[in-house]
Amino acid sequence: MKKIITTTLLAACLWSSQAAENYIIIDNQTGTILDSKNKAAKVQVASLTKIATALVALDWADLTKSDLAALAEVPAGVASDGMVSAIGLQQGDSVSLRDLIYCALLASDNVAAHTLANHIGARVANPEGLNPANNFVAHMNALARTLFMKRTLFLNPSGMDYRTDIIAPHSTAEDLARLVRHAYNSAGFAFYVSQKSREIHIFRGGIDTPIQIHNTNELLGKDGIDGVKTGRTRRAGDCLILSSLRAPESQREGETVFITPRRINVVLLDSPNRFSEGQALVAHGWGLYEAWAAAGRPIKKSTSL
Repeated sequence: MKKIITTTLLAACLWSSQAAENYIIIDNQTGTILDSKNKAAKVQVASLTKIATALVALDWADLTKSDLAALAEVPAGVASDGMVSAIGLQQGDSVSLRDLIYCALLASDNVAAHTLANHIGARVANPEGLNPANNFVAHMNALARTLFMKRTLFLNPSGMDYRTDIIAPHSTAEDLARLVRHAYNSAGFAFYVSQKSREIHIFRGGIDTPIQIHNTNELLGKDGIDGVKTGRTRRAGDCLILSSLRAPESQREGETVFITPRRINVVLLDSPNRFSEGQALVAHGWGLYEAWAAAGRPIKKSTSL
């Protein structure tokens, strides 16, 4: 118990000097909220949106048994929409769906996210007769409703800034925590976001051009952090979602051994220093987790997602 108290106090000291206004820390297995601040505040969330984009793509591929090695073409009009590709994607390039997911999640590439939306949006149910990209976004919002993300609205697949005088895309730390819990139950997602780098292939004019992309998450590999996603726009500020894994806990009762997975998720929005704050929040979160686990992991509906 003394060790648990010391760890908790140390983590609290690390976190006490931080300046984040919107954050939440949860136990991934139960959805128990370990700590939060302004968790229900609606704000723009920049490229954290791409988590939902990737999940809709992965869910579609799983349900339809579609091959993620299939190529998708970068559609016309991406440049005129103000999108800039972090990896240099151009109209007419062809990239596999799998590599587009890597580009969206690791390199946070806006054009990759819109290419996914355009390709898949033309192949999923479209009762409202929307253009492919908007139809895909409708499925992102349908996913949000399914996960009880009641304060979330997606307006594009990339999280680009949007005109706030009309309507703005938005979510909350709490809603994004729900999304990440779902993501870690989706086949393949955890592997994508855990990669520090990846070689992807762009086919331009029939020529295969391999490119090495790198994960924008600078904290991968520290303190058990193996995901998730960064985000940054002028209106959203700097955003970060982290997931941290520790070895499962085993407990024997008679002839039965109970294994308890240990993973916490942190959502940090509009941070002045997202990586130092994120790392401090993870340490803070594990201190809180240890105290919660020592108390028998009590679960209350009022403090769980």
